[in-house]
Amino acid sequence: MAVPSPGYSLTLRVETPATITATSELAAAVGKAGGSITALDVTESGHEHMVVDVSCNTTDAAHGDLIRDALNALEGVTVRNVSDRTFLMHLGGKLEVVPKVALRNRDDLSRAYTPGVARVCLAIAENPAAARNLTIKRNTIAVVTDGSAVLGLGNIGPAAALPVMEGKAALFKQFANVDAWPVCLDTQDTEEIIMIVKALAPVYGGVNLEDIAAPRCFEIEARLREELDIPVFHDDQHGTAIVTLAALTNALLVVGKQIDQIKIVVSGVGAAGNAIIQLLAARGAKNIIACGRNGAISRDDVSADAHRNWLAENTNPENFKGSLHEAIAGADVFIGVSAPNILEEEHIASMNTDAIVFAMANPDPEVDPIAAGRHAAIVATGRSDFPNQINNVLAFPGFFRGLLDAGVSDITDSMLLAAADAISARVSQDELNPGFIIPSVFDPHVASDVAEAVAHAAAKNK
Repeated sequence: MAVPSPGYSLTLRVETPATITATSELAAAVGKAGGSITALDVTESGHEHMVVDVSCNTTDAAHGDLIRDALNALEGVTVRNVSDRTFLMHLGGKLEVVPKVALRNRDDLSRAYTPGVARVCLAIAENPAAARNLTIKRNTIAVVTDGSAVLGLGNIGPAAALPVMEGKAALFKQFANVDAWPVCLDTQDTEEIIMIVKALAPVYGGVNLEDIAAPRCFEIEARLREELDIPVFHDDQHGTAIVTLAALTNALLVVGKQIDQIKIVVSGVGAAGNAIIQLLAARGAKNIIACGRNGAISRDDVSADAHRNWLAENTNPENFKGSLHEAIAGADVFIGVSAPNILEEEHIASMNTDAIVFAMANPDPEVDPIAAGRHAAIVATGRSDFPNQINNVLAFPGFFRGLLDAGVSDITDSMLLAAADAISARVSQDELNPGFIIPSVFDPHVASDVAEAVAHAAAKNK
């Protein structure tokens, strides 16, 4: 199922004989080895030899070695160097701090720093709320993680999680002009995380919690929402739920079904699964079966986890007991936020007619999308190399833009639902089809539409 991906993009610097067919032979060798050529650039040229940078996408590191060996096997060809373009992008990090004000002379310095800055400090000391207008707090959020549940990688710790948080911050800036900064904490103690974030809060206008393992993430979010006067948003929960609901709204339009009349099976009862189920219920879904590792959660399941108990009390109205494979039979919708390759083609075939499959485990989905597409009317994944990518970047930049613009601290279901509606509305009725139920992550209007919808919902709640 693996296909060449920009995530495994290489540039191989190759010395080759200076012949008219040299570049075509290099391209052919890469293609024969299963790589996808993206560029051929001649960097040096002489009468007998030339040097060519061969850029290509591969499936993984081992595939890159295979392509290198295939080029070295050509007569007269030597691979001088192999550069991983993903690692090159991360050299020195992906963020920098750039002042908004020019410091051209002594007058500028006197206003930006001493002595003029003292007057601004005293104004904030007298009225702490003024910090929102007179400091970076107005447009800056903290992207907070402990590195305990990094998507697809697990508990890799704060330093290893930093590249993900840098990327998140870059997305905030690129899509919604929100300044964000990674805050990777070297602790996985719930109380310590809460204490640290509260101590850091004066600098920030909001907190985006990221990649913190369940069930600790639930308590951390709930406590911080209660104890801080700035919005706290756990993207793994609510961002995923927003985009999932947006995609499902349009998918149901395509197949002509109503959310209150369908059977939905959700695989995965961690942070994302819980939030998805709660938002679907808020939109009117009546028959949701939540499945964990041991199958469907029923009324008989009693747990120390309050969120799992909520699922037992508020889902599975027929009190079905059985495995995921049994639960999915006759279902209208499957939503997976769990583990790769847990379903086979036969399980999708057992679903209701015009079935909808959202297999969102990354990087490998719960079921082969191609196999699922032979039976389901609509298939979506979290991947960019298949149609209908369900990606949180459609939600979180605009959502925080709206929160910051509205100057609110509380996040409500009405804001989450408004954000989902704004995303789904970006796909017009004329555009809507089984292969296009969710807008592109590069749609320039998504973030502003989400921001406007969130700010409007916030205003109605005031």
